[in-house]
Amino acid sequence: MDWSLVLILLVMGIGGGFAAGLLGVGGGMVLVPFVTMIFSARGFPPELVVHMAIATSLGTILFTSLSSMRAHHAHGAVRWPVVLQLAPGIVLGSWIGPWIAKQLDTALLALVFGVFVAFSATQMILNRKPAAARELPPAPGMFAAGAGIGVVSGLVGAGGGFLSVPFMTWCNVKMHNAVATSAALGFPIALSGTLSNIYFGWNAPGLPAWSFGYIYAPALLVIAAASVTMAPYGARMAHRMPVAKLKRIFAMILYCLAAYMLYKAAATAGWLSA
Repeated sequence: MDWSLVLILLVMGIGGGFAAGLLGVGGGMVLVPFVTMIFSARGFPPELVVHMAIATSLGTILFTSLSSMRAHHAHGAVRWPVVLQLAPGIVLGSWIGPWIAKQLDTALLALVFGVFVAFSATQMILNRKPAAARELPPAPGMFAAGAGIGVVSGLVGAGGGFLSVPFMTWCNVKMHNAVATSAALGFPIALSGTLSNIYFGWNAPGLPAWSFGYIYAPALLVIAAASVTMAPYGARMAHRMPVAKLKRIFAMILYCLAAYMLYKAAATAGWLSA
């Protein structure tokens, strides 16, 4: 990789890592559109670009989640019993998500990603408050919730925070605890999803050198190095200030990223030339 590319990836990792710590979102969802742009510019096979961007971005969450989780745990904010209840379903769902992604062509996968990011941004802005009497469901419900979070996370390369944080706050888990617990959940999501992306992408034709399945190792390592450095700073910021205003700004950024992925879907499918 040339140094200009390394610099771009480092900047992306800094932004993704800070977002991971601040909002418990893993950072992967923010990275996917940018990684898609880079892989497209470097001439990766068009039919693999989005799959590889999602897989590589999800792989970075292996590192950012550990860094962010340590910072949140130091504040005593992680609810470990909730992590243990959600994790089995999350591991199963995160394995299935990349398998579903493999069945989709690039245009459809980009469309799914763009719609989900736009939905997540809207969810951030609305910031609905939970009903006062709502509680976390019993074990079967937690397994089902974890499986659902895992499937979507594995499909779109996210750390699960855009689903797990609203789910927990909807069940009256305090916001700071929900963000911290979501950061801890990012690791099983990323571990299962990364292994799944390696397995299901291993024999894909046209993979560039240094790819492990759908994961492009050089980009993963550079982004992860920067993300791990920044995730604790985001986590500390989350405990020092209200994040409502930052959430609105972040949502606006997500809308822009969603628009790019929807454009990518339309361009790949040939809808723009129709």
